[in-house]
Amino acid sequence: MDDRSDMILLDDAVSYSISPENPTGEKGKGAMASEGFGAGPARELGKGWKIRPCELIKPGETLTIADIDGSGMIESMWFGGVVDKNFILRIYWDEMAKPGVECPLPDFFAYGWAETMDDQWMKGPFYTLNSSQVVVGPIRGMNCFWKMPFRRHCRMTVENRTERDYMCFYQINYIRTALPENIGYFHAQYRQSKPLRQGEVHTALSGVQGKGKYVGLAMSIGLNGDGRWWGEGEVKIYLDGDQEAPSICYTGTEDYFGGSFNFEVDGAYTTYSTPYLGMHYYRKPDGLYNIQPRFSMYRWHVQDAIRFQSDIRIEIQDLGWTRKDLYLARRDDIFTVCFWYQTLGNTCFPRLPDSRELRIVSE
Repeated sequence: MDDRSDMILLDDAVSYSISPENPTGEKGKGAMASEGFGAGPARELGKGWKIRPCELIKPGETLTIADIDGSGMIESMWFGGVVDKNFILRIYWDEMAKPGVECPLPDFFAYGWAETMDDQWMKGPFYTLNSSQVVVGPIRGMNCFWKMPFRRHCRMTVENRTERDYMCFYQINYIRTALPENIGYFHAQYRQSKPLRQGEVHTALSGVQGKGKYVGLAMSIGLNGDGRWWGEGEVKIYLDGDQEAPSICYTGTEDYFGGSFNFEVDGAYTTYSTPYLGMHYYRKPDGLYNIQPRFSMYRWHVQDAIRFQSDIRIEIQDLGWTRKDLYLARRDDIFTVCFWYQTLGNTCFPRLPDSRELRIVSE
């Protein structure tokens, strides 16, 4: 399913798209709304002229944005407009009681420091992300291209944990099609250490049971305490019963994300965004109130998925220097989302942090 040459092959799959203009995704049922956010601007044009471009989710409410029966696969998703870490995305596969995806909406798109300031849609932090699986375009147009198959049912919800109305713009593109027997179900799990306790490691993924493929990590970090370089920490991947030592160990944080030697070019951090990996965001301290340097990175294992037969655990060290010859265990703020495919089973997600724990302060 990863071979892009399948675009030239004709098949029997049928395309559908769910949006506020066609909330069920039914054939021939788009742009039929008579009420919605655009009813006023379209009053001279009438039905079919962008009457319902978004759904309103009130504080404390959860909206089901997709409810699909049958065998199929989500091929892409788009969300636009206001973003906040307290808008929570969940996806449930084949009528499972627990979600396979549970994540703050912006973090799902490797956008851990994203926030709209005071409901001013055109303001607030923005940075472009250009990759094969996730693209974020001006301004905060969040696109996902992970393939997400399901055999019997898919349900997708968005919860509004904020104290303001959420105008949710979205598009869910999927196909109905037969699937091979050996499909894996897409999963995404959010974790945060805010801050990490000094001398401990950040656990990015645990509790996974089943056979699968680990396919990606999005990570954001905000630096606390002593300065100097912060990314000496190793990324350790424990597979199929590994306990004391991992099967796979990357030699440094920036190394895992495809960089080298501190992401530094001529005395400055240098951002980059490529199809499979990048360090796409760096915010400098402003010398006054915003004193925490902030970074966001991603690594998609599209070309080198890591297989596991029964379980997987991922840990990340938070490691810097006290001086040139002595490491320093740091205590930074770390947010991660791991992405993987697996058989449906008893994978255990941790408790999602509450709204106060998730909140970020930008100014």
